[in-house]
Amino acid sequence: MRNLTQVEATERARLLDVTGYDISLDLSSAVQAATGRTFRSTTEVRFRCAEPGAGTFIEVAADSVRSATLNGAPLDLSGWSAERGLTLSGLDSENTLVVDADFAYSNSGQGLHRTVDPVDGETYLYSQFETADAQRVFACFDQPDLKSVYTWRATVPDHWKVVSNTPVEREEAAGEGLKTVHFAQSVRMSTYITALCAGPYHEVRESHDGIDLGVFCRASMAQYLDSDDLFLITKQGFDFFHEQFGVRYPLPKYDQLWVPDFNAGAMENFGCVTHAESHYIFRSQVTDFEYEQRANTILHELAHMWFGDLVTMRWWNDLWLNESFAEWASHWCNTHATRFREAWTTFLSIRKNWGYRQDQLSSTHPVYCEMPDLEAVEVNFDGITYAKGASVLKQLVAYVGEEPFLAGLRAYFGKHAWGNATFDDLLSELETASGRELRKFAAQWLETAQVNTLRPEVTIGADGNYQRVVVRQEAPAGHPTLRTHRIGVGLYDLANGRLVRRERIEVDVTGELTELTDLAGVRAADVLLLNDDDLTYTKLRLDVRSMAAVVQHIAGFESSLARALCWTAAWDMTRDAELAARDYVALVLAGLPAETDINLVTATLRQATTTLTFYADPVWAPAGWAELARTARTALAAAEPGSGFQLAWARAYASAARSDEDLATLRGWLDGTGVPAGLAIDTELRWTVLDALVANGAAGAAEIEAELAGDRTASGEREAAYAHALVPTTENKAAVWAELTGPEALPNWRNRALLQGLTHPAQIELVVPYREKYFATVAQVWASRDSEPAQEFAQLAYPAYLVDDETVAATDAWLAQEGHPAPLRRLVAEGRDGVVRALRARAKDTQSA
Repeated sequence: MRNLTQVEATERARLLDVTGYDISLDLSSAVQAATGRTFRSTTEVRFRCAEPGAGTFIEVAADSVRSATLNGAPLDLSGWSAERGLTLSGLDSENTLVVDADFAYSNSGQGLHRTVDPVDGETYLYSQFETADAQRVFACFDQPDLKSVYTWRATVPDHWKVVSNTPVEREEAAGEGLKTVHFAQSVRMSTYITALCAGPYHEVRESHDGIDLGVFCRASMAQYLDSDDLFLITKQGFDFFHEQFGVRYPLPKYDQLWVPDFNAGAMENFGCVTHAESHYIFRSQVTDFEYEQRANTILHELAHMWFGDLVTMRWWNDLWLNESFAEWASHWCNTHATRFREAWTTFLSIRKNWGYRQDQLSSTHPVYCEMPDLEAVEVNFDGITYAKGASVLKQLVAYVGEEPFLAGLRAYFGKHAWGNATFDDLLSELETASGRELRKFAAQWLETAQVNTLRPEVTIGADGNYQRVVVRQEAPAGHPTLRTHRIGVGLYDLANGRLVRRERIEVDVTGELTELTDLAGVRAADVLLLNDDDLTYTKLRLDVRSMAAVVQHIAGFESSLARALCWTAAWDMTRDAELAARDYVALVLAGLPAETDINLVTATLRQATTTLTFYADPVWAPAGWAELARTARTALAAAEPGSGFQLAWARAYASAARSDEDLATLRGWLDGTGVPAGLAIDTELRWTVLDALVANGAAGAAEIEAELAGDRTASGEREAAYAHALVPTTENKAAVWAELTGPEALPNWRNRALLQGLTHPAQIELVVPYREKYFATVAQVWASRDSEPAQEFAQLAYPAYLVDDETVAATDAWLAQEGHPAPLRRLVAEGRDGVVRALRARAKDTQSA
């Protein structure tokens, strides 16, 4: 595929106006697993040229091109390649290009992905075109600012359904057992949000407020499709966004498909959204954490219908704006329109922590940054683009006020609907609506990198009142920007074990020191909480008095958001080697069993396992795992039978189990003995328990195959592949490595499962040989795989579990080599950052002993 540069895209957009695409796909070969490697695609593109006689190019990432004509004249195909595309010269003012080509079905989740359901042998297809993979399915000018209209038609087996951006116009017979489905012409949109999905999908339909709604999944997953809840969240989202944005959703229908082997969480194809089946179709009991994550994703993609689809970024520099806006809007909507009223707590504990982590890597970048080419874009779907950007928007809303923000937003939609825009266009509307100058705000928040830390410095007099309270703002030496933060400051008093907010003030923190003069002479609180209500994006510290109260009474805050701020502060201190890993684990084990927010329980348990894996002194870590297992088992027994909390602690117990006694308990669960009352040892939990047994050498291939025999589904095959990769023998790890690095690219689901199972916290010694192998192989794997599996290999195969100087030295030696692609160098350097951070944290933990 062509690595399109911004310079090329800018010139092509200046030259061309694309007036329409007609795309015909013959997908009848899809069901021929042995021989149907490609499908035929015929594209007619109509476009104007501002300079007749000029030349350009079109992307055609095909397997082969049968023919191409420009304005009726055959084109010379000798210069065509999937990497370069097709050269077009001598253009007229009005042009018609017809390209007839064969394109390859994909198993990487990019382009037109094909999967065969092991349950019934049926074949399913779906498209995934972001960032620039539409060219894998039809000839196109594959950049976001060359919008056009599209007319799709597809020939498929006659028992299939076909879904695209627009409604079906008609169907007609196309030979024995086949039909051709014709779609209505679409509205104007970018290539990357066009879509076509086909297969014997199960379909449920409803209508709401004049919009035809559809949800789809594979036929074998129909029994698990809780369409009522999916429709409910979707309808709540439509009602809320219609009211707030002042612009109606512009299409007659809104389809959502839950598809197999999806790489991301979901994709905002206009009116034809695809979601990851494995994330969001629940075959077994889950907690409200999973339900809220699903609701957030549904609303995120729905917000994109306005921000990204109706109004689209001009170039990928503003990718952050698409994603950050959808990220902010989904949590905002969840909080106001659905049952998930504490969504901002989840935003902080899950999404913002992702942003904080990403922003402290050596690869950190401003929220807004120039994207010279598509390869740079591919690795920028990260925590800065999504979570930090959304945090900046949340801070911007606090800075200008919600109503002026929405007024500016409505003006932006009105002015740029169906076109392309930049952040500067949005900022202009927000300045007009709010009357505030926002360029300085934008510069310090969007054009600089890294995260500040806010630290209170408190002096309390003999009378128990504050003499002086100062907020010290810190910035890392390499990124010294001190920003303006609009924050809440909460004063919490301890009463009968509860931390009750007595008062909250709102202030602007600027520069290195900001004195809170309003607090002088005020009775000192038991907890002084900076950034109360989490308005800004910052790391947070507590003063000594407040920290002491939090350690004893963190569960005493009524507000889950206040608790989340304190949990996050402790987590940041641990990662920054200010708090010993064992002290963080002790805080978790003491305070978390009383936590009543399932999202905080889930997030904090993950952080505890990360702490024991990477940040704890390896000499002490086994004691820490044992303490975590013991606490989880106690909390599990105390939890309400059948509740999400019981399930969350059961999962934590399985992941922490190391001792013979704990592993025997888990084996009993699989056999139906000693199961806590109300705990359903259902399909997914059985795999979780079996994984723990396999990883610790207490079960093996025979048990995995027996479990798979009872779950012969796509999910079961994925779980079994992961479990087999966990088998802790040198021979097995060698076989897994050989499969991952072999000449044949694996299907994306299998590639991911094997990478995840290759390493495990209980198997550190087994992966030592793969440090050297990784650095010898990673460049070759990168060059021979599609971008998604290549990135996954670079990240998941990196020897992150080998926390020692040897890993740092090996990484440095590799980074010193010439010729590695910049995106790959970035991912490898990020791995190094993790090891260096872990070494510092381990030194702190060892010192504390």
